[in-house]
Amino acid sequence: MEIALRAVQDSDLPVFFRQMTDPEAVRMAAFGPEGLYDREAFAAYWQRLRSSSDVLRTVLADGVVAGNAAVYGVAGEREVTYWIDRAYWGRGVATAALRALLAEVPERPLYARAAADNAASLRVLGKCGFRESVRARGYANARGREIEEVVLILEA
Repeated sequence: MEIALRAVQDSDLPVFFRQMTDPEAVRMAAFGPEGLYDREAFAAYWQRLRSSSDVLRTVLADGVVAGNAAVYGVAGEREVTYWIDRAYWGRGVATAALRALLAEVPERPLYARAAADNAASLRVLGKCGFRESVRARGYANARGREIEEVVLILEA
């Protein structure tokens, strides 16, 4: 499968809405914006993200929109994030997409966060060179409670 990144297009947003409101994917990710299931809130979230992130990409798998990936934040504290359609889980798409994103953004350090029980995302981040920095507790909108979160760092 060929994995590629490109700039986000308006036509990607309905696909992202479907992907990012999949109940199983939302539970797995745990953290995310409030009101994710509301189309207007979702549109506002993407408008903010598109205006504040200089590295925001659509992930394509064999030319089909498979998710999104981004780097955001201020220098020295920038974080990576990604969301891959559940139909592509376990197929190496997230790892390939994150590697491609990291190749576009040479600055280091970069950070990432994942729910401590999201073994798949932690595995992807580890394959891409991130290492655990600290564990914390945070409120997970998708789960309606506080959970353990892993903060990871990529230094090299």
